[in-house]
Amino acid sequence: MVLVTTLFSLFTVSLCRSIPRSRLSSSPYTHASDLKIHDPTVIEVDGTYYSYGVGEHIVIHEAPHLAGPWKQVGSVLDKDSIIPKGDRAKPWAPTTVEVNSTFYCYYSVSNAGCRDSAIGVATSQLPGPGAWTDHGAVVQSGTGPAADQYPFNEVNAIDPAVLVTEDMGYLIFGSYWSGIWEVSLSQDLVSAGNASRSNAHHLAKHPQAARVQSDGENPDPLCREPSGRHPVEGAYMTYRAPYYYLWLSWGTCCDYDPNNLPPPGEEYSIRVGRSQSPHGPFVDKQGEELTHGGGELIYGSNNDVYAPGGQGVIAGEFRDILYYHYLNTSISYDFWEAWLGYSYLGYVDGWPIVLKSTDLGML
Repeated sequence: MVLVTTLFSLFTVSLCRSIPRSRLSSSPYTHASDLKIHDPTVIEVDGTYYSYGVGEHIVIHEAPHLAGPWKQVGSVLDKDSIIPKGDRAKPWAPTTVEVNSTFYCYYSVSNAGCRDSAIGVATSQLPGPGAWTDHGAVVQSGTGPAADQYPFNEVNAIDPAVLVTEDMGYLIFGSYWSGIWEVSLSQDLVSAGNASRSNAHHLAKHPQAARVQSDGENPDPLCREPSGRHPVEGAYMTYRAPYYYLWLSWGTCCDYDPNNLPPPGEEYSIRVGRSQSPHGPFVDKQGEELTHGGGELIYGSNNDVYAPGGQGVIAGEFRDILYYHYLNTSISYDFWEAWLGYSYLGYVDGWPIVLKSTDLGML
């Protein structure tokens, strides 16, 4: 059994290849919840849903249904992360999975715009608060043990997701810089396996947005991208035979100025590629590899929904559920006003699609 947990514009890239801008998504409106959350991870245990999100020591909520009512019940950590870097009090973008009755919560510590980062993990025998053990860093970039080794010398080690097969665990991670990567985990799932070149897999990268350069004024080389910004992050991997699916948060995220929004199609959206191997190559419907800028648009801004991302998938026997955070344009564009939304998925010719309410009984 496989367990998993985190609008293009016109860009000019090498050889003058043009990436077409995606039009405003015609996706159906979200199924809304009453939970404010950013970068959610959601699991279901014995009929109760648990969410883990950005906040003091990784905030935990629980609810009888995805729509709610959601209730804050505590946090994963009972104190700051033991990793000595980044924002130790408010780890980012957690991903929680259950493997053999143990719960693993992988989290990020960093400072915005810098890749002096780490991915940590805590474990518990219960999904709720009060019994978690912080094991510290699994992988690091920028500074720290093995941060100067490939591929960590060229990535930003945040936004973890985990895929566990019958005999192996994989850590999927990355944000901006060189994009999304995968390395194996050790059998204990709390430490990295061999991350040699043959065992590290590059899964996705956003083409350089030549007209949106990184802040080259920062004197810290870990806090600038010399080749320009590559806005892809929040990767997540699922399996539905015979394909592995790599889900991406694509485009500009967060801190939106309502008076100066990104050009339509350049804000956050959810894209996907598929492969018959968890190592890739992942491609979109046109056969474009995700490492070359490919990515099939699955869910983007529509109606009052703006910039959906930070996604995950709850696998079901008959139907999968795509969940994500989004901003409601009738309420606010503020970072802390993101809400949990979800959509039901169908699969047509092996490609996931977001279903309308009228389609739920058809696929």
